[in-house]
Amino acid sequence: MKKLLLTGFEPFLNFKLNPTMEVVKHLDGDTINGYEVVTRVLPVDFSTSGKKLLKAIEETKPDAIVSLGLAGGRAKVTPERIAINCNDGGEPDNHGRIPSGEPIVEGGSDGLFGTLPIHKMVNELKEKGYPAEISNSAGTYLCNHVMYQTLNYIEKQNKRIPAGFIHIPASHELAIEHGKVPSWSQTDLNEAVSVCLTCIKDEH
Repeated sequence: MKKLLLTGFEPFLNFKLNPTMEVVKHLDGDTINGYEVVTRVLPVDFSTSGKKLLKAIEETKPDAIVSLGLAGGRAKVTPERIAINCNDGGEPDNHGRIPSGEPIVEGGSDGLFGTLPIHKMVNELKEKGYPAEISNSAGTYLCNHVMYQTLNYIEKQNKRIPAGFIHIPASHELAIEHGKVPSWSQTDLNEAVSVCLTCIKDEH
């Protein structure tokens, strides 16, 4: 059976919960459109997150890769269009490191487009009543870092597989703890990501 690697992140900054962790735990081991979902939770650490992601790719040899990140402030599920070769973000990672605009990969492409069916994902989410739109910026923090590392690896390995990144809103539990941020129920977040994953086989 084909494998789909799905990653989330540990809690970071002043967010004491990360709903992407709950999504990957919920979907781990599921079969979606012929893909067995295998999952990993990545550290919020510029020096190790990419390495752990690439190790997971080598271990699982997936036929599709989807990484999830929390966008605490966005009210919609937002598949990302592009990752840029830049570590910045203005905020420290979980080990206090604050990069200042250095490249993720020396000599790498300035930007790399994801290969997920993002238009179909957005349309399917909307049809099922979930607010969604394509995002044209994954930022310059760890989410962009992981997306770029994935796409750079695929390019260098000359692989042709669906791969990319999806940002999700905060969960209600996180919003209660954090304060004034838009939020969804964890159940809806889980289902919305599942909807996105069902789109992959149809397009590739």
